[in-house]
Amino acid sequence: MTQTTFRDLHRPGQPFILANAWDAGSARVLAGLGAQAIATSSAAQAFTLGRPDGGTLTRDEALAHAQDLVAAVSVPVSGDFENGFSNDPDEVARTVKLAYEAGLSGISIEDTAFPNAGAREFDLAVDCIKAAVSAARALPGDFVLVARADGVMNGDYDLNEALRRLRAFDAAGADCLYVPCPGTIEDLKTVVAATKKPVNALPVGPLQNLTRADFAALGVARISLGSLLARSIHERLISNAEDILSQGVFSTCTPAGSDRVDALLAKGARHE
Repeated sequence: MTQTTFRDLHRPGQPFILANAWDAGSARVLAGLGAQAIATSSAAQAFTLGRPDGGTLTRDEALAHAQDLVAAVSVPVSGDFENGFSNDPDEVARTVKLAYEAGLSGISIEDTAFPNAGAREFDLAVDCIKAAVSAARALPGDFVLVARADGVMNGDYDLNEALRRLRAFDAAGADCLYVPCPGTIEDLKTVVAATKKPVNALPVGPLQNLTRADFAALGVARISLGSLLARSIHERLISNAEDILSQGVFSTCTPAGSDRVDALLAKGARHE
């Protein structure tokens, strides 16, 4: 039987769920539950380090974290590598090479201008994706390069500018395109219609009420969870801890005797 590659999972109209984890344990639980692929999340990783999201990680930290997830599971792992950890296209290309060497099956690169606020200037954003694509094509193995236009989500530009960037990233050779939080369902339709390449969607805001079948009907190829699970877990942590620390109530926590976590950790472990 031919093995399904990470690239093979990207089928418009038949979206798979890219489950973003925050450590080896969460990666194994997600794999044990049937996730076909795992991804890092810059926000989720930042939370584990006691930091907020948004340009607070270093490339070395992201690479070490990615290696931990790759070592933990047998399914493909993709990296949320923010803006490639540099505004120098050559360094973004180096990030691609290092990500591949870390065992990742692909990464996403956004057009933010970290460590500064705001979006990269258009030409620089395109040059960084061109460099990333060139580096990916030079690798000895397959590597899925996702180009992100994050300005709508971050309030830096409107959907028309996002589409202009998306088309330029498409022309530069990106394998998958992504506009996080484009706005409405109609806006997501517009994004999908702007390219023949696979499109990633994030189920937050107005899109969180959609089902996988709904995303399929829209032509989406991939549904990444971003920091959705990590934020949900932290909200549960806050709620339970408030009950315990403020009220002295313990009954809202999941019973400690459950062995479900242990079973899923064993099921999702990497098999050599």
